[in-house]
Amino acid sequence: MKSVAFAAAMLVALPALAIGSAPADAKGCLKGAVVGGVAGHYAGHHAVLGAIGGCVVGHHMANEKAKEQTAPEGAQNAPSVPPAQGPSPN
Repeated sequence: MKSVAFAAAMLVALPALAIGSAPADAKGCLKGAVVGGVAGHYAGHHAVLGAIGGCVVGHHMANEKAKEQTAPEGAQNAPSVPPAQGPSPN
């Protein structure tokens, strides 16, 4: 009886899980987690905390790199506000 109930529960749950799942966007997180985990391990056996911090920093750096690649050439050095013009001499 338990196996029939379990099978019925799985038939209901699996399609819901398949529809609701989205692909993970882990750019930079995996590399940062590995580096942070190793650094945390050697710096006092805190590998999990290092991996979490490395993931956060790696994800942030990947986002910054993506912004730089999508920005037009010279946009970083251009002023955000045009210079104010004084009164024109007549």
